[in-house]
Amino acid sequence: MENKIKVVELFAGVGGFRLGLEGWNNKSASSNYKENFESSYEIVWSNQWEPSTKVQHASMVYETRWDKKNHCNQDISTVEVDIIPDHDLLVGGFPCQDYSVATTLKNSKGLLGKKGVLWWSIHKILSEKENKIKYLFLENVDRLLISPSGQRGRDFAIILKSLNDLGYAVEWRVVNAAEYGMPQRRKRIFILAYLQDSTIYNEIKETTSKDWILNEGTLVNAFPIQSDNILFPNEFKLKGDIVEISENFNKNGKKGMFENTGIMIDGIVTTIKTKPSYEDKFTILKDIIQNGEVTDEFYINEEDLDKWFYLKGAKKEMRKNAQGFEYNYSEGGMIFPDPLDKASRTIITGEGGKSASRFKHVIKVEKGYRRLSPVELERLNMFPDNHTKFDGVTDTKRAFFMGNALVVGVIEKIGIALNQKIKKPIFDTIS
Repeated sequence: MENKIKVVELFAGVGGFRLGLEGWNNKSASSNYKENFESSYEIVWSNQWEPSTKVQHASMVYETRWDKKNHCNQDISTVEVDIIPDHDLLVGGFPCQDYSVATTLKNSKGLLGKKGVLWWSIHKILSEKENKIKYLFLENVDRLLISPSGQRGRDFAIILKSLNDLGYAVEWRVVNAAEYGMPQRRKRIFILAYLQDSTIYNEIKETTSKDWILNEGTLVNAFPIQSDNILFPNEFKLKGDIVEISENFNKNGKKGMFENTGIMIDGIVTTIKTKPSYEDKFTILKDIIQNGEVTDEFYINEEDLDKWFYLKGAKKEMRKNAQGFEYNYSEGGMIFPDPLDKASRTIITGEGGKSASRFKHVIKVEKGYRRLSPVELERLNMFPDNHTKFDGVTDTKRAFFMGNALVVGVIEKIGIALNQKIKKPIFDTIS
């Protein structure tokens, strides 16, 4: 296919964004990699760096599945912007960190944020690229909308304000993958931004913000929604410069100002609480289980079951802290084993390893209780089977990858909707 949308993938991990946008061996994640998929996207450069480990396992997996030629295994904050190829779309799942800003640098192109906060690496690329990037597609945990606790929503407001200053309109949605038929309850915020010289930006200008959110937008076309509060969206202007927002936005506010769905254009935010509108089939945990293909190491010994039942169960007991102070400790119980007739709980990074844990998934099959295998964890994120299998990569590390990954099917659906908007004939947008 000619005229592919050129993509740069940051914080690539083991390639979830790439799988969603390009597919795998010309097959789509939504078909379990069985049906043909003609992608409109081409990854022209990627970056993955894990600062906490010496051996860069995720990058090794990425390079094995694709190639080293256009992949960079280096701290993105140290990468010179001019070595990144020109591209249409910048994508990445970046961590929720402290986005506060100390001061505006009057003689620079950027902002003085805290060192190591990866949002500012994205901002640097957007601001310094000579050929401006038209589209942005980001993923983060949904608490971004309400962090930090002393200024609910400040961090997201900083992101919106900085994108507004760079000439972008932004729409966002919190999507729980399981609510749209995918195998895992994984709730994440997805952010799309459009540069002011793009046809999508102009389409937003010609549409009411409420109509874009509920009917015309990219995200609603990927994941249909409904709302009980259509008549009364929350609307406000991002006031002041980015430093003022950092210092004063929603100061001492007990409630966040951003709902799970919204849009910002020209500094005006419109946000509304929505819920999914989905009536198709659902995938349950049983659908992704490997039948008879899991080795004994994943089964829990009978003598260890009491420990698992204790950790998963409800508790109300006296405990003692490191200083010897006694306190009352209580927590609710978790369903044990995990039900096979529902979508899976969220995978966490500590999913791997034999040790008993409150949070690891355990299922009961004919042979007994067992943990989920690496392949099953990959399936819960809609990755190809054994995508992370690689010499020197342990099963525990593979589980860690999946705890950090996203649900590929979500990216695929948003990618398809975004492509339809980008390729939409110009006369359609002005008719």
